[in-house]
Amino acid sequence: MRVTTDLWVAALVRRVFSSGGFAAIVKRGATEAGATFVLSRGRLGEVSLFGPAPQTSYDSAKPDERFFSPVGEDEDTEALEKRLEREQRFDPDIWVVEIEIGSVPLEELISIRG
Repeated sequence: MRVTTDLWVAALVRRVFSSGGFAAIVKRGATEAGATFVLSRGRLGEVSLFGPAPQTSYDSAKPDERFFSPVGEDEDTEALEKRLEREQRFDPDIWVVEIEIGSVPLEELISIRG
């Protein structure tokens, strides 16, 4: 059984804070199954956006995992915010979580594919 999005996001926020980073829910979406976007800010100003990975990334043996793929990397903040606005117009139920990584690498906080 897949965990609800609000529970998954709460766990992500807790993991980020426990690793010495910072996290904030920028947009709260559908409780049960809203798509999640993660905006990652590095300590040196780099910004990356990760969105839901395509269905082809999922393994039929583990359909409950959440995978993310890069949507925008090394772009300016304004371009990424416009991208999120477009995504929100397409699907108003999305979640947006902004994180600043602490001592744990991003790859250990979210599963990145592609």
